[in-house]
Amino acid sequence: QVQLVESGGGLVQAGGSLRLSCAASGRTFTNYVMGWFRQAPGKEREFVAARRWSGGSSAYADSVKDRFTFSIDNAKNTVYLQMNSLKPEDTAVYYCAADRGPSYSGTYNQRGLYDYWGQGTQVTVSS
Repeated sequence: QVQLVESGGGLVQAGGSLRLSCAASGRTFTNYVMGWFRQAPGKEREFVAARRWSGGSSAYADSVKDRFTFSIDNAKNTVYLQMNSLKPEDTAVYYCAADRGPSYSGTYNQRGLYDYWGQGTQVTVSS
């Protein structure tokens, strides 16, 4: 049974940084695509970043490009999202997701393709 457990959220001032973690278990994720999504109050869940577990280029939403960095620690079976230069509009619940595939980089941002989701972690950025 796949489990995705996020952590690392919190309250931070604008311009600050946070690192989110997603501990993944229950499968060998080598062929999976791992993604981060977020959902602000009253808005739809939106794509943030994603990459194939086995490697390759990461995909980012335009709104976070050059500020957020996606990474995976294979030894710890953990997915990270390093968030720098945070803005109040980054405030949301952040979700980790896993897609069994097969998927292609052009579809990483499609929420409906992801099979497993974590419970989410709240990120609040104050101005």
